[in-house]
This record gives sequence, structure tokens and C-alpha cells, in this order.
Amino acid sequence: MDLNMECFVRYNEGSDQVRSATIAQDIMDEEEILRDDLKYYFMNPCEKYRARRQLPWKLGVQILKIIMVTTQLVLFGLNNQLVVSYKEENSMAFKNLFLKGYSGADEDDYSMAVYSQQDVYDSLFHVLDQYAQLKNLSVGPVSYAADDTKLVPLVICKEHYRRASVEPSDEFYDIDAQTETVCLKLDPTTLDDSNWRRDNQSFFVLDFYRLIDVKITFQLKGINLQTVRSRELPDCYTFFVTITFDNKCHSGKMKIFLDFDAVSSACKNWKISGTAQKNTHYLLIFDGFVIVVCLTSAVLCTRSIVLAVKLLQRFSRFFQINYKRKVCEADQMEFLNGWYILVIISDILAIVGSILKMEIQAKSLTSYDVCSIFLGISTLLVWVGVIRYLGYFQKYNVLILTMKAAFPKVLRFCCCAGMIYLGYTFCGWIVLGPYHEKFEGLSRVAECLFSLVNGDDMFPTFAQFQEKSSLVWLFSRVYLYSFISLFIYMILSLFIALITDSYETIKNYQKTGFPVTDLQKFLKEHKDFSCSEDSRETGTDYLVLCCCRRPPTDDDILLIS
Repeated sequence: MDLNMECFVRYNEGSDQVRSATIAQDIMDEEEILRDDLKYYFMNPCEKYRARRQLPWKLGVQILKIIMVTTQLVLFGLNNQLVVSYKEENSMAFKNLFLKGYSGADEDDYSMAVYSQQDVYDSLFHVLDQYAQLKNLSVGPVSYAADDTKLVPLVICKEHYRRASVEPSDEFYDIDAQTETVCLKLDPTTLDDSNWRRDNQSFFVLDFYRLIDVKITFQLKGINLQTVRSRELPDCYTFFVTITFDNKCHSGKMKIFLDFDAVSSACKNWKISGTAQKNTHYLLIFDGFVIVVCLTSAVLCTRSIVLAVKLLQRFSRFFQINYKRKVCEADQMEFLNGWYILVIISDILAIVGSILKMEIQAKSLTSYDVCSIFLGISTLLVWVGVIRYLGYFQKYNVLILTMKAAFPKVLRFCCCAGMIYLGYTFCGWIVLGPYHEKFEGLSRVAECLFSLVNGDDMFPTFAQFQEKSSLVWLFSRVYLYSFISLFIYMILSLFIALITDSYETIKNYQKTGFPVTDLQKFLKEHKDFSCSEDSRETGTDYLVLCCCRRPPTDDDILLIS
């Protein structure tokens, strides 16, 4: 009986040893497989090809996408320039046609101004007379707009206070703040009749003390014939013109605005002979191919992100089971490739822009500006993504590493500097706005101060201040001198110093070696994972790519890989 028991015990001990050896071997096999997968994931395309002879499909798709997206942008940009130039030249032509005494350049934010009652009447009737003789005056293919078979009338509306009695010499006024608007419609055929002015004489009697503004609106039709030279079908345009005589200020200066809006559409009846029409189907096919390439790129990058997440889960589970610790946040961020997210965003923008471009070529949409924004941003992101592949070379990688290292510091620094900048912006707007055109609005103040930081337009900013108020003039000097001294000599110098410090840190790490993280130790088959997640101090910052936290005294060092 004792002998049987002893054999049984020896048999169990042998079985335990075999099971332990089997489990250890399984763990080692799992570790090696995981290590190989991690090494392969962090390889560049050339290393992956040498390791497993797998073609770098993502790299090839990105190169093809760069070529196609850039070509698409150039083709659309050339067409968009023709559209923009056509609109701008028509706007200038209408100002010269309808505004009496127009100098050829706008005065500030308005086209021109008049200062006497007679000039107001002359300018008002000049618009109507020029509109009546438009076909005999314009050198471009422009005519009156028609609704079905009827011409769209010209509309004149005057807005004024319901009642107003003003005697400046007696310092007396009696005004009813309620406003009313009276409109008059004039058909282009009516203006050919010399009696129209006599029949509507009472409407054109203006009480300038009551008058707020006079608006003249009309529609015109035009055809952009310049596209014929590029063998494209010309677009038809509807021009919505509004001429405003603005008397809101009642300051003795009446501003005249000409607002212009152009809407393009496909011409209904057209015929072109003597030239070969360009077949737009080829462009539509090209745009469709761009969409297919961008979809392929987005799918491949999304697949890589999904695989990275699964690989991170495997790595985290392995560390938790075998080393009783969690993967630090910095190592987790290594699996989140920001370049893939950037590529996916650029693909989405390129797809949307291509769809809009196809609709514009099919004359279904006229959103040139929206399409150009989508295509422009997508092309920008595509070319920025090229930096990722340059980063595989050490000499080119310095820029990427420096930007990554300096970005957190620069962001915190800009937040602090931005508070000072906003303070100067609000102060300059409220105090200096009435006395200087560059400080009339918050956006203009911000732009003016930004130009001063870069050393642009300094002397004109000082010189254009009108010495109407000695106190304001003195304040402007203190304001400008303090802003320029603070931002150029101190804040801008510190900004450059932050980037220079990060650059020097990266250069030093390239010579002495970068700090080794838990992930890198695992890939190098090291077993000394000395950092413990539970024993770390709280209240300190993470390193960018280091598992261990650092004390605040090491804040001047930023580690990256």
C-alpha cells in the first residue's frame, strides 16, 4: 500500500513538472510571436518588404494619391481663376457704369461718397439713366434679366423715419423712431419713356433729415465667353446688383455701396461651331478614379488602425498576466499612429471635394469656393503626410522630432501669451478704434498687432495716429511701445528659445541615444521592467514616450523616440 502511494506521488510530481514545462514553453512561444508581430508593426515599408516580401501597398497608394490629388487641384484651380476673375471684372465694370464719378478704387469699405443734396440726386438719376441705356453702353455680353417672357423690373426703396423735425440752430428735434419703407418698381421698357420721371416726381423728393437709406436693386444676365478658348462650355450668370445710398449716420457724408452677387448656371440654348469642344467625360472619369484611390487609402489606413488596437490589446494583456503591470500611457500612444488619422481626414476631404467638383462640371452646383476649400485642405494634408516617410531617414527626422518635442511646451506658452495678446486687442479696440482705421474692429486690431509682432508696418501705424486728442495720442505711444517691446524682445524670443531647446535636446539624444521605454525593452528581449505603475508618484507629468513619470525638476527634458 505504501509502495503504491509513493508511486502515485511521484507520478503527480512528474505530471506537474511536465505541465509547468508545457505552460512555460507556451508562454515563451506566445512572447516570441507577440514580439515578432510588434517588430513587424513598427517596421518601415522597406523593412517590411525585406522581412516578409510584402509589397508596401499603402506607400504605393499614397504616392499615386499625391500625384492625382495635386493634378486635380491644379485643373480645378485654373478653372476657378477664370470664374473669380470674371466676377471681379464685372463688379468693377458695374461700378464704373452705374456710379457717377467713380474713381476706379473703393474708399475704405464703401465705393464712394457724396456730400451735397444735388450730388445725391445726380448720382441717383445717373444709375437709372445708365440702366436704361445698358445695351448701348456695356462692352460685355450683359443684358436685362427676364422671368419667363417678362423682364425683371428695377426696384427703388427708400427707408425713412415716420416723422422727423430737426432744428440744429435751436437744438430742437422731434423724431418718431418707427421707420417705414416705400418702394417703386420700374420696368426697363418704362425707363425708355421720357415721362417716367415726371410721373414719379413725388417719390424722388427726399427729406434728408428723415432719410435713412435708398436702395436700388436690379438683376442682369451675362455669359462667360472666355472659357470658349479653353474648349469648355460657357456658363450663364445672373448678377444681383444692389446700390445703397447710406445716410444712417446723418453726418453730411452719404456713403454709396455697390453690392454684387453672381450665380452661375448652365445655359439653356447654346451652339458652338468652329472649334472642338472638350469632352468633360474624361475629367469626370478622372475625378471618379481619384475617389476610388482615396477610398482605398482610407480603407487601408483604417485597417492598420484596427490591427494596431488589437495588437495593443494583446500586448497589454500579456504584460498584465506575465508582469502584473499595465502598459504605460506613453507606450499606448505609440500604437495610435497620428499619420493614419491625418491620411483618413485628407481622404474624406478629397472625396467630398471630388464629388463637388463633378457636380460643378455637370453644371448641377456652383459652389466653387466650398469645393476649393475641400480640395485645398486635402492637398495640404496629403503633402504634409509625406513628412512621415521622410522621417524614416535620420537627417530628415530631426524636424518631426523637434516639432513633436516642442509642441506641448509651445502650446502651453501660446496659451499664456494669448491672454496678454487678447488684453492688448480689447484695449486697443476700445481706446484707439475711433482714431485709427487699423483699430476699428477686433479682427483688424488682432491683424494689426500680429503684423507688428512680425515687424511689418510699424512706422505707418505710429504715423497715422491723428493728434486730435493729446491724451489718446500719448496713450497710443505707450500702448504701441509696450506691446512691441514685450512681444518682440521677450515673448517672441522665449518662443524661439523653446523650439531651439527642443532641437538641442533631440540632437543630443541622437548622439547619446534615446531613453528606452518598456515597449522598446520588450522588443529587445530585456526582462528588467523596473518601473511599477503602482509605485509612481502622483501629480507629475508624463513623458512623451517614456513609461516612467518624472519629477517636476526634470521639466526641461522632453523624451521622445
